[in-house]
Amino acid sequence: MMTVDVLVVGIGGQGVMTAAEAIARAALDAGFAASKTEVTGMSQRGGVVCSQLRIGERIGASEIRPGTAALLIAFEAAEGLRWGHYLTTEGWVLLDAWRAVPPIVSSGLHQYPTDPAAELRAANRHVQEVDARGVAARLGDVRLANSVMLGAAAARLPFPPAALRAQVLERFRAGPLAERNAAAFDAGCALTS
Repeated sequence: MMTVDVLVVGIGGQGVMTAAEAIARAALDAGFAASKTEVTGMSQRGGVVCSQLRIGERIGASEIRPGTAALLIAFEAAEGLRWGHYLTTEGWVLLDAWRAVPPIVSSGLHQYPTDPAAELRAANRHVQEVDARGVAARLGDVRLANSVMLGAAAARLPFPPAALRAQVLERFRAGPLAERNAAAFDAGCALTS
């Protein structure tokens, strides 16, 4: 197997790094090598966050070069657009269409992209929109959106979805939080199957 490059992007407070950690641990449990590095903007809620993962039999460098990623998991729409140039021509964006409008847009200094998914498609990117926040809200807690996104991404990763599901549940051991995250992960899987 060649190396599979994956980016997980969003803003601070969405669980981007936690989601990337779950993917990396699932890859290791499935017998692959995995490396992970983070790029963060302001180290507070609302700043840009990107975790870069490389999964394969052997990993050289940790950092992903533009044009090499097979999968971009975007927890926020504009962040998906921001990092879209990292994809290969065959790569996929799983895009939660949720918008986190930053203060610089609210103040009128910049504009939020009108339709990030359409802009990605216009740049010849494969896009699958995932209503992760909507699904999470229907499950009773928008904080479950990252588990929904991980479920949606599971089929596009080079190891069985069950390995990733186990890692998502590992954080919560047992009980109501584990059950809710399991339901969110399963709902995400159903969106892309």
